[in-house]
Amino acid sequence: MALIVHKYGGTSMGSTERIRNVAKRVAKWARAGHQMVVVPSAMSGETNRLLGLAKELAPSRAATAYHRELDMLAATGEQASSALLAIAMQAEGLESVSFTGWQVPVRTDSSFTKARIESIDDKRVRAELDAGKVVIVTGFQGIDPEGHITTLGRGGSDTSAVAIAAAMKASECLIYTDVDGVYTTDPRVVPEARRLATLSFEEMLEMASLGSKVLQIRSVEFAGKYKVPLRVLSSFTPVDIDINEEAVSGTLITFEEDEKMEKAVVSGIAFTRDEAKISVLGVPDTPGIAYQILGEVADANIDVDVIIQNVSKDGKTDFSFTVNRNDYQRTIDLLKEKVLPKLGAQEVVGDTKIAKVSIVGIGMRSHVGVASKMFKSLSEEGINIKMISTSEIKTSVVIDEKYVELAVRALHKAFDLDQA
Repeated sequence: MALIVHKYGGTSMGSTERIRNVAKRVAKWARAGHQMVVVPSAMSGETNRLLGLAKELAPSRAATAYHRELDMLAATGEQASSALLAIAMQAEGLESVSFTGWQVPVRTDSSFTKARIESIDDKRVRAELDAGKVVIVTGFQGIDPEGHITTLGRGGSDTSAVAIAAAMKASECLIYTDVDGVYTTDPRVVPEARRLATLSFEEMLEMASLGSKVLQIRSVEFAGKYKVPLRVLSSFTPVDIDINEEAVSGTLITFEEDEKMEKAVVSGIAFTRDEAKISVLGVPDTPGIAYQILGEVADANIDVDVIIQNVSKDGKTDFSFTVNRNDYQRTIDLLKEKVLPKLGAQEVVGDTKIAKVSIVGIGMRSHVGVASKMFKSLSEEGINIKMISTSEIKTSVVIDEKYVELAVRALHKAFDLDQA
């Protein structure tokens, strides 16, 4: 008998009929002798609906002014879906109990809307499992040292599920989504994209950080750090599919780098349209200039991605970086208010019409010329590169947003990712 964690996304929980199907699927695993912990997301669209109500009530006020209340509000979406699933489980004839994050408790820091998990007390959950119950725990949320409800940010239910699996030393964490695994790229952009049977944690981490929407990046970080076996699979396969077949479906995120993985120079193409470029022009080219610019940005809890500093001319340089598009205006305002006056820079300019496209593969470690092949492919399509970022197993470029789909298709073909 194994302890298994299931996580179901908002689409999988999108209606009472789908919740009933989730209950039937979980019941199948429980009746096979497994102890089951289930982490559901809010029903599809519910979190956006709730946050939209808040925006209607305070349209001219910065959301940061009431972050605590936003967490109180948003956390109710997962609470509702957890209770509904527990009811559906009981209707299936299995004892079940639902817990909120604070009831477990899942302890976090106090960064409202972006909290990070610090610890999980599994005693209460284990007691209910030992009593023969299916335990359902709200994803996406926890409680801070002051007793305030916190949320983990978008996609936080994935992180909750993997963290619970790590804390309880689960045999496996299965992430059920509306797709049947991780693909070489988005099939909506490249119909020839293939589902990957296996992917290394390093590759999945890069793809999640670079725009792949299948898994939230913090969940992959947790899984890699605590060695949690992770599988991505579909909740829309037939509920009565044989459990042994279901257990090996989808994409396995693995710690092992097998021979087949090494042969694939590039495993996938990731892209995101969620970024914006910001440039601080005419800053003094002196030691510590990057810190003076980005320190203020970091203090505002804004994540920075690609960074480039131009060659100095007459003691001045231009400093550019990208942020999430949702943080664009806040970053611009921050730089104009706090950084420009202090540095004596000329101006701050920005561009919200950019996209980032990345190639990812552990095989890049042992192959030369991969980046040049990428650049050549983009050049042949007339696509200009604005910024470049690299690591051992990925190369990312920032381009005009209007070329993103053309770039993805060209790179997918150039690296033969449509070939099995």
